[in-house]
Amino acid sequence: MFEKFFATMVGSLLLGIGVNGFFIPNHLIDGGILGIALIIYYFFKFQTGLSMIVLSLPICILALLKEKAYFLSSIQGLLVSSLFIDLLAPLRDEFSVSSLTGALVGGIIIGIGVGLMLRHKTSTGGTDLLAKLISRRFSINLALTIICIDGLIVLAGFTVLDVHHFLYSCLAIVTVGIITSLIEGY
Repeated sequence: MFEKFFATMVGSLLLGIGVNGFFIPNHLIDGGILGIALIIYYFFKFQTGLSMIVLSLPICILALLKEKAYFLSSIQGLLVSSLFIDLLAPLRDEFSVSSLTGALVGGIIIGIGVGLMLRHKTSTGGTDLLAKLISRRFSINLALTIICIDGLIVLAGFTVLDVHHFLYSCLAIVTVGIITSLIEGY
């Protein structure tokens, strides 16, 4: 229990650092609910963490009805990571790095955070939770479902990103995915 809480705290802290220190200053997006929250931030300047919570509410309600155990482990991660993302917003002015460095370093930091959380059976909920529900309901591979959902979000990001930032966002997403896999399976 303590390990899961510690993993949630450290993972959420790393997520907040990666998003605020490297993704937002370089106008990059990620997949999942975080990606949608970043698109909303770039359009309307709404708080990223608060947007994550609001966007995740319908998914959480569905999960509460269909997957209670997964809901309970994800809601804590969602709330803590959203809090850290909003609390660490001042980091947006602390690092001045290129888009390439932002995509790689931010992707590594976020990947470590997410991987740590997944390794301890917690997550930030969001589209991973939605993908789990869809894959079970329709007997579709979970990884394929996540790729499809994240792909749609990245394509939506093309509406707020120029080609330069879009391509670096794709690099960031791949970096997050690789690091997450390495940490989760380590």
